[in-house]
Amino acid sequence: MLLRASAKSIAAMALDSSLFLHLTEQFFHMHGYRPGASEVRSWERSIPALVNALDEAGLGNVEVMLEYALPLNSKRADVVLAGVHPLTGEPSYVVVELKQWSQAIPDEDDPALCRIDAYAHPVLNPIEQVRRYCEYLVNFNGALAGHPERVAGVAFLHNATEFGVTGLREIEVDDRGQLFTAERRGQFLDHLRTKLSDRHTGAAAADELLAGKPVPSKQLMAVAAEEVRDREQFVLLDEQQVAYRMVLNAVSKAKRSDHKAVVIVTGGPGTGKSVIALSLLGELYRQGVPALHATGSQSFTKTMRKVAGARKREVQDLFKYFNSFMTAEKNTLDVLICDEAHRIRETSANRYTPASHRTGRPQIEELIDVARVPVFLLDEHQVVRPGELGTVAEIKAAAARKGFACHVVPLDSQFRCGGSDAYLRWVVRLLGLEPGGSVGWEPDDRMQLLIADSPEEMEAFLEGRRAQGYGARMSAGYCWPWSKEPKPGDPLPADVVIGGWARPWNLRGERAISGAPPSALWATDPAGFGQVGCVYTAQGFEYDWSGVIIGPDLVWRGGRWVTDRTASKDPVFKKSTPDADVDRLVRNTYKVLLTRGMVGTVVYSTDPETRHKLRELLGADQEVAAV
Repeated sequence: MLLRASAKSIAAMALDSSLFLHLTEQFFHMHGYRPGASEVRSWERSIPALVNALDEAGLGNVEVMLEYALPLNSKRADVVLAGVHPLTGEPSYVVVELKQWSQAIPDEDDPALCRIDAYAHPVLNPIEQVRRYCEYLVNFNGALAGHPERVAGVAFLHNATEFGVTGLREIEVDDRGQLFTAERRGQFLDHLRTKLSDRHTGAAAADELLAGKPVPSKQLMAVAAEEVRDREQFVLLDEQQVAYRMVLNAVSKAKRSDHKAVVIVTGGPGTGKSVIALSLLGELYRQGVPALHATGSQSFTKTMRKVAGARKREVQDLFKYFNSFMTAEKNTLDVLICDEAHRIRETSANRYTPASHRTGRPQIEELIDVARVPVFLLDEHQVVRPGELGTVAEIKAAAARKGFACHVVPLDSQFRCGGSDAYLRWVVRLLGLEPGGSVGWEPDDRMQLLIADSPEEMEAFLEGRRAQGYGARMSAGYCWPWSKEPKPGDPLPADVVIGGWARPWNLRGERAISGAPPSALWATDPAGFGQVGCVYTAQGFEYDWSGVIIGPDLVWRGGRWVTDRTASKDPVFKKSTPDADVDRLVRNTYKVLLTRGMVGTVVYSTDPETRHKLRELLGADQEVAAV
C-alpha cells in the first residue's frame, strides 16, 4: 500500500502537489526504482477525481487506501475505501478500480474482455476486474470471514462518456461489479452513500481490514472440498496412504498442542506426489483447516489451477507460488503443501521484487515459517537449475536450525512410465545418478523403450502413435538457441535444427500464437506436439509417448558420460556455475525428460557415438525402424 489517509487529507495533499511527491517516494522505497511517467500521470488524474467525489458526497472521513496489496498475491487494487455502513453500522469496504479511458468496447468474442485504442490486445472488462478483486479479498482476508456482504466494488471511468463505454455493461452487473462514468457522477455519489456513512470515520474499519490474516475463507474451503476431494476419488496405496495419514496426524497434533512439524515426502517420477497433494487439500478443506498448495513452476501451477478449479474459478486462487510468502506472518496457515519442492530457490526475490520485500531470507525458511505443518513433496533427481535447493538434506537442516521435528516418508511404487520400476531404475543407472553403471534394457510388459536413428524417424513414429489415439510430445536438452516469440500470425522460428530437420521450441509466453499453445499448456494441449518442449515445460507432466532428443551437451566417451557445458544454450548456466553442478543438472534434465512417458519413450541422440552406445544397451529389437 502506498498511502493510507482520510479522503479529505488526500484531497488537501492533491491540492498542494505533496500527494504525488509522497506516492513517488513511497513507490521508490517499495520497488527500488522510480515510477514511470504513465503511472504518475494516472495518479495525478484519477486520485483527485475520486477524492473530490468523496468530498462532494460528504464522505471526507472515509479512509482511503491507495495501491492496496491483495493478500498472498502480487496484484494491487487501485483503491480500497473503508468506512461504516449507514444502515448496519458494521465495517464497510468499497474496492475502486480507476480508469482514465475515454472509451472502450466489449470484445466481440467475450464481453468479459474489452478493447481500447491504447492496447493491441483485449484487456479485462473493468467490471469483471473489480469483481474479481472483491471476491479474492473476501476469500483471503480473515477479517471478512463470514462477512462477504461488507465488500462492494466499482469501476470509476472518470474520463469516459456513457456513449463511449456503455457496451461494457453487457456483462452482469452486481454489487461487486458496478461501473460509473463522469456523466453518471451523481449516481456514483449516491451509490457511495449507500455503502459508506457520512457520520463516521473509517479508521477503525481500515485497521480491522489490515489486521485480517491472509487465510482461505471457510466458504472457499468448502467449495474446494467439493471440487478437489469429492469430484475425483483418488485411491492412495501403501506408502502413499502412509504419507497422507502422517500429514493429517501432524496437523491434528499441531492443533492439539501448539506443536509444529515438517513433513517431507520424497519419491521419483509418477510415485503419486501430486495425487497425495490434491487428496490432502480436499480433506483439509473438508475439515475446515486453512491450507494452500504452492509450487515453483508456472506451468505446473497453472495446470493444477485448471484441473482442480475448472468449474469454480475461486478455487484456482488456492494454488500459489513459492515466492508468494515473502511478507506473510509466521504460522498464518495450518498447512502449506509444497509440491514439486525440488524447485525451491535460494531466495524468493527476483529482479521485479520491491526493495521492501527483499529480506534476504532463504525461501525454505519462508515456506517453513508460514505454516504450522509445512509439507514438501520432491524428487531430488529433478533439480535442474542452479540455485534450486529442494533436497531432503537442505529442508531437514532448515527445520533443525529452527528446532522443529522433521519426518521423511519415501515413496517407492511409481505410476508413471507404465508403472515400470525396471524402467525408472534403468534411467537412473544409465545417467549415473545411482551407482552401478549403465545396464542393458530388458523389456518388460509395462514400458516400451525404443531408439531412433534420426529426428525424422522419431517424429514419424510418434505421429503414428497419435493416429492411434495416443498423446505424444517431443522434448530436448537445451542445446539450441531460443528466438524471441513472433508476432501473432507469423510462423514460429524453427530453432531446433538437426541436419535437414527443424522444429520450433514450445512458446515461452502466456498466450497462444499461430496455433501453438501457451507455455503452461504445452504438455496438456494436443496442439503442443508441433513444438519441441524443454525441461521447464515438461517437468511435472506426463503423456503417453515421449520422444527425447539428447543433445550434444551429454555424450558418451571412453566408457562414460561426458557433459559439454559449451553445448548448452541454457541461460541459467553462468560462467560462475561450477562444472560439477552443470554436470549434475544436465543429467537430472535428461532424467526428467526420459521419465515423462506413460506408455513408451523414443530416444534419439545427435551424437553418433552416443547413439551407438544406446543401441548397444537397447538391442536391435528396440529400434524404431524395426517396429
